[in-house]
Amino acid sequence: MGTNDAVTPTPERERVTLGFIPLLDAVLLVVAREQGFFAEHGVDVTLSRENAWSTLRDKLAAGLLDGAHLLAPLPLAMSLGLGRAPSDTLAPATLSRNGNTLVLSSALCERSGAAFDDDPATSARALAAWLAASPRQRRPRLAMVYPYSCQHFLLRDWLARGGLAPERDLDLVALPPPRMVAALREGQIDGFCVGEPWGSLAQHDGVGRIVASGAQLWPEHPEKVLGVTRSWARRYPSTLAALLRALQAASDWLAESPAHRRQARDWLALPPYLDRSVSHLETLPSAEAPIHQRLFGGDLLRPDLAALGRVADALASQAGQPLDSRTVEECYDPVHYQAALHQ
Repeated sequence: MGTNDAVTPTPERERVTLGFIPLLDAVLLVVAREQGFFAEHGVDVTLSRENAWSTLRDKLAAGLLDGAHLLAPLPLAMSLGLGRAPSDTLAPATLSRNGNTLVLSSALCERSGAAFDDDPATSARALAAWLAASPRQRRPRLAMVYPYSCQHFLLRDWLARGGLAPERDLDLVALPPPRMVAALREGQIDGFCVGEPWGSLAQHDGVGRIVASGAQLWPEHPEKVLGVTRSWARRYPSTLAALLRALQAASDWLAESPAHRRQARDWLALPPYLDRSVSHLETLPSAEAPIHQRLFGGDLLRPDLAALGRVADALASQAGQPLDSRTVEECYDPVHYQAALHQ
């Protein structure tokens, strides 16, 4: 037994259930379980796959989940009671940065000329020009994953760069990430903004094309976080610390070698996790263009209040109300991470 093991408090809970949505940025949870890091830190973790953010939100607030892989704005939205009754929620770790793609149907790209460019405004302007010049039987319909999400904020940002306004020029709908590609293929929507692997899968399958990425619009924005309720964190501080240490170990392990990242991709391909939706990926992407998704390494897990401030500002704009800075700071305070990792 090492020195750190001797002084580390035993987790209050031996068994913990964490929820996740099938996305690449759930990878730290999957690696921490499959590689045994949760077990090494004294916690038997069950990962519960959910398909909609509203379901994950409600289960976390009701205590049916101990913690969850959450959209970065969601702990703040839950604390403020946006979309449901208030539930004080914390984000003690960041799980990913970037990772979102804006995709239009292949047919719409052909008609409008919208294509990926170094300047994301280029594709937005191409879509706007086509909409202005072309009579249509119905307004285009674009999907995002949840009203209080970076995907929604990024989609609005991209549209605005082309002079487009959802309320005036097109319709926005919310769909669970796993539904996006099928809905695009079936013609129910004309495009979407979603986290990986769904955008690259749509492009691989020929039903859509990536026309912009979140990394272009908001470089290095925090995308997913670990979420727990404030009451759970107070009741089980040693369990939370154990989870954070295990996630940091998973991050370090992924950063060690390409072989580890290929193994992580294989775990993600298991039916309980992402299954066939990652069959087009040979390995776990590592900050590659155009998506530049960060899933591991460095100080990724440490909550970044400065970066999350942009997310909070977008949430305030969407909610139509100013946010109390103290609430923002409490939601994304790095204190739990620092205590767990002794930093």
